[in-house]
Formats: sequence, C-alpha cells, structure tokens
Amino acid sequence: MSEELVRTSFEDNIYTVMLARPAKRNAISDRLLSAIDAAFAAVPEGTRVIVLGGEGEHFCAGLDLTEHQHRDPFGVMQHSRGWHRVFDSIQNGGIPVVAALHGAVIGGGLELATSAHVRVAEPNTIYQLPEGRHGIFVGGGASVRVAKIIGAGRMCEMMLTGRILESDEGQRLGLSHYLVGPGEALAKAQQLARRIAENAPMANWAMVSAVQRIDNLSSDDGFFVESLTAALTQTSPEVAERIGHFLQRKGLGPQR
Repeated sequence: MSEELVRTSFEDNIYTVMLARPAKRNAISDRLLSAIDAAFAAVPEGTRVIVLGGEGEHFCAGLDLTEHQHRDPFGVMQHSRGWHRVFDSIQNGGIPVVAALHGAVIGGGLELATSAHVRVAEPNTIYQLPEGRHGIFVGGGASVRVAKIIGAGRMCEMMLTGRILESDEGQRLGLSHYLVGPGEALAKAQQLARRIAENAPMANWAMVSAVQRIDNLSSDDGFFVESLTAALTQTSPEVAERIGHFLQRKGLGPQR
C-alpha cells in the first residue's frame, strides 16, 4: 500500500490539509508536492476556509535533499515552475488558507507557509533560508512571497548567512500573524478558520484574490481594481442582510 503523504478532513465547511511525512520532518519531495497539489485540487464543495498544518514535530523542513536530482538548466526551471504552480493554487485559489506552524519552517517550507493568508506559530517555530549553504537558490517563490513580507534586503541576508529566525522575531517581521503557546497552533488555526468562515463567501474570495494582486499594480490601477472589487462585493444580496444586522447592533460595541 502506498504511503499517505497528505491527510485531509472536512468538517463544518472547513477543509484541513496535513502534511504527513513526520519521519522526514515533512520535507517536500516530488511525491509530497504532487500530494499537496492533489489535496488542493480536491477541495470539497462548500469549503469556506482551508487549514494547513504538518504532522509530527515540524511544519515543513523544506526541499527533501535526499531526492535531489541532477537536472539541466531547463529541467531545473521546469521543476521550479511546478512548485510555483502548486503554491499559486494555494494563494490564489479563492479560499482563505490558515497555516499552523511549529518546529522547522525552512526553505521550501517557508515558501509553502507564505502562500497561506493567515499564519499561526508556536514558540518553537524557526524560520530559515539555507539555500546559500547548499549552493543553490530559492525556487518555490520565496524571492517574491517572503521578500514582500520581510523585505528583499533582509531575505538576501537570510540566504547569505543561513541564520535562523526564532518565532518572536518571525512574528515581528510578519512571517506569522499570531504567536500562541506550545501545541496550540492547530487549535488556534481552526478557531480562526471558524471565524473567517462566518464572513460572506464573496467577501472572502475578494480579499484573498484581490489584495495581493492590487499590491502588484501601480497606485492608479490598484485604486481602479479596488473599486471594481467593491462593486462586486457590495451589491450582493447578502450584504444588505449583514448591514441590517450590524445596524441593529448599534451601540453594542464591535462584534467579535
């Protein structure tokens, strides 16, 4: 029987995807990458939020170097573009993804984590880009996703020195949005997923689809796309009901 590299579950409109290679620190082999791709291609109907995590002591220790193959330049480029395609499907799939981080979030694991929209980390989480120590370059999207979060200069420094960022520094730089206690990341991710699932589906779709695209545009184009997105979301029938509910709460303070 083939090894199950990813485990999935679906409950209350929340789809959970867990990397299941704990003996290898959930390092990404070609087979695991294909399994991640398959899991995100098979999102159940009715899914409002996806939770992404890793079984065992680590979220993901990056590229599985034991399976490193010699490829010609075109082969390397195709392999890298394959990673981009899979991680793009996570970030741009139209459904919010909440990642639960713990232990190693290294190299390709950090590239995977930053394709999620919300990230929760435990105190033992560490972040590293060790590609320079291996004589290679990032190929799973870090030069775009990680650099946008922490800045190109800091990312270059991380690659040059191979230094490790601890969980608190990662939080300060934006690699995580929430820092929780030991063993609490998955539960917090599920809690946040339930909160996000309460939003209007079209609003969630707009937020995860439009914001990062607007970030890639000029200011004038960004403002125009923002207006188009607002026109799509604010004219749906559900909006009138939600605003009516909000107005009925007037004077009760912010809804939590």
